[in-house]
Amino acid sequence: MDMMVDSDPTALIPEIALLLGAVAGLLLGAWTPRRRQWTIRVLAGLAAAAGLAATAVAATRPPEVVFGTYVLDTATHTTRAIVLVTTLALVALCGDTAAGHRRETEFVVLVQLGALGSMLLGGAADLVLLFAAFLLASVPLYALAGWAKQGTATEAALKYYLAGALAGVTTLAGVTLLFGVAGATGYAGVAEGLTRGPGGAAAVGLVAVLAGLAFKAGAVPAHFWVPDVADGTPPAVAAVITTLPKIGALVATYRLLDTAIPADIVDWPLLVAILAAASMTLANLAAFAQTSVLRLLGYSTVSQVGYLLMAVAVAGRAPLAEPALLFYLAGYAVTNVAAFAVVAATAQRSIDGHRGLARHDPLLATALVVALLGLVGTPPTAVLFGKLVVFTAAVDGGLAWLVVLAVLNTVASLFYYLRVIAAAFTAGDNDHAGAVDHAGSGTRSRPWARWTALGTATLSLLLGVGAGVVLTVVGTPT
Repeated sequence: MDMMVDSDPTALIPEIALLLGAVAGLLLGAWTPRRRQWTIRVLAGLAAAAGLAATAVAATRPPEVVFGTYVLDTATHTTRAIVLVTTLALVALCGDTAAGHRRETEFVVLVQLGALGSMLLGGAADLVLLFAAFLLASVPLYALAGWAKQGTATEAALKYYLAGALAGVTTLAGVTLLFGVAGATGYAGVAEGLTRGPGGAAAVGLVAVLAGLAFKAGAVPAHFWVPDVADGTPPAVAAVITTLPKIGALVATYRLLDTAIPADIVDWPLLVAILAAASMTLANLAAFAQTSVLRLLGYSTVSQVGYLLMAVAVAGRAPLAEPALLFYLAGYAVTNVAAFAVVAATAQRSIDGHRGLARHDPLLATALVVALLGLVGTPPTAVLFGKLVVFTAAVDGGLAWLVVLAVLNTVASLFYYLRVIAAAFTAGDNDHAGAVDHAGSGTRSRPWARWTALGTATLSLLLGVGAGVVLTVVGTPT
């Protein structure tokens, strides 16, 4: 439908709130004593809460385009809400990791800037804004990956940065090609211009842009950095990098393909379907051999992108495609944060290190079960209903073969998730390890991680129970 064109900056209050929270936090943090830098986390929480309130108000208005490049519709409002809720959870999660650290302020500011980039990706309707948002969702997270400056964090950050630099150049080249073929950067103009230009050049440009977005989403073949970063950084950092960018990148991919790239010019549905199949299959196969929980969760995030790409592959061909993608993203975000929060609370990176967790902290063990079985898609968690709607949309869009493959992958993934769950409920000579780190302090000495795990696991269950209501909201025609 036609949208109103607006130039009112108040339409961007959620984005402005995050930006002001980051800038104010950075300035205040420079003058705040280390013991009081928790106030920067409070400021970030208030900025996210203000953004959520503004998003709720904006969602009641008709769709519009701000400054001719940024669309405010159901997809953008939902992206905003998911990113802001995830940001609140991540700011809470970092309480134990960053509290008292001399770079605590930087951690919180980088999370906010990465979240802002993810939100802008979701609403971008112009190739130039898409690339700018790509950079904003990338550069802060490169710094965050090396924030700890210990162990393998520096190596992980270097791999992430080098992969991101290559992806950024590739994306820019793709944007340039699409602009050269279409003679426009706005998605409507690109869609019209591509019908008159050479299809081969358009295909090369699209593949280059998709390569960059695949990097941000952590999809095959641009996924190789994900397990290294997940395993080489603190769990709180890994949770940020494997959650926030995916939200904006997948919505941006959906919007780009649905509105700017005619399928009769470039057969992108088949291309995305192949990427989805490769992501879920290769990641699941790799996860079986892992002994590190964080590395296993890293591969898990890649496989989840495969399921999410199924909705992108049927964009414009199945009415449920967009609401399926948005709901699945919401369920994935809170469930993934819950899984990493449990690891942060236990301070154990190996699967065997979680032995005895159920005995020493039953609530945290329950959160682990909810998170891991939730990632599989077990009732009544949100991911289950997300998968069901995605599978339905894929069948409606003519990709029944992909649904069969996804079901097989889902069943296969159960086995490596159960390895971690079985360890948590198995007693042994080191059954204290799941609740006590090597310094001898228990999970309750990491209350922020513990309560974040419990809270996000509960939210995953609530989203699953209220799936019908949420899908009705995000499925509203725009």
